[in-house]
Amino acid sequence: MTEVTNVTAASGSTDDDATEAGAVTQATPPRWRRGKTLSDGSKLYVWREVVLILVVDVIYETIRNFSSANPARAYANAERLIDWQQAIGMFHERRMQLWALDYTPLIIAANYFYGSVYIGATLFALAFLYRRFPDDYSLWRTTLLVGTLLGLIGFATFPLMPPRLLDSMGGAHYGFVDTLVKYPTFWSFDSEGMKSISNQFAAMPSLHCGWALWGMAVFYPRVRSWWAKSLAVLYPVVTITVVIITANHYWLDAVGGAVIFIVGYAIARVVARAGRGAPIAPDQTSVIASR
Repeated sequence: MTEVTNVTAASGSTDDDATEAGAVTQATPPRWRRGKTLSDGSKLYVWREVVLILVVDVIYETIRNFSSANPARAYANAERLIDWQQAIGMFHERRMQLWALDYTPLIIAANYFYGSVYIGATLFALAFLYRRFPDDYSLWRTTLLVGTLLGLIGFATFPLMPPRLLDSMGGAHYGFVDTLVKYPTFWSFDSEGMKSISNQFAAMPSLHCGWALWGMAVFYPRVRSWWAKSLAVLYPVVTITVVIITANHYWLDAVGGAVIFIVGYAIARVVARAGRGAPIAPDQTSVIASR
């Protein structure tokens, strides 16, 4: 009789445990709500990240396109910047473009690179950090967003006419070719649609170059193979070359892009704390992750 009672009790205990386990399973939120738990107990939610990035992008695009200056001011700033570069022996943009124009496939490839790679590479870098190095994600996401918003200061205070538009002002003849107009590509600043939504004088700093340098900082220390590290280093080198041979930027624009992202990183070190605190015990991490 005792044995029967014990078996029944054990059986009852098992049923209760199963019921409780089922309740816990039913109470577990879906993955998109659970988020990703970091080593210090902080949590990241992919839906929040998407909303944050979209909001910053809307703010950036709106302010960037509303802060366009008159062409005369942008042209005067371009002449001033060219004088600075000539004074330090850095005005080689026309020579570089003349060399590239002898290779039409190179120019066409540069056009497509300019119009697409910076977006794809940046989004891939964010996804790479989120999935593979979540503790580093907050710092580098904040660096990206702060650096991008800092670019607005340059656009508003120093509107700059890119090399490809200089000869349209009827002043000194510089001889730059607008490759997006002359060679086939899927878009051009010369189209009426792009003219209406894009500030063509938002050249200083170059966010193409800034984002590329940010991408190198993200990938280089975190990839292992030599070829992946080589690609990480080549990314900003190719980007700087592309923006110059397509006559969209000057050398100093690339320098400006590097500066704003260095400042952005310094600010991010202060304000971005998630994933950088003292690690918590594994059992505590499990409890937080289940919430």
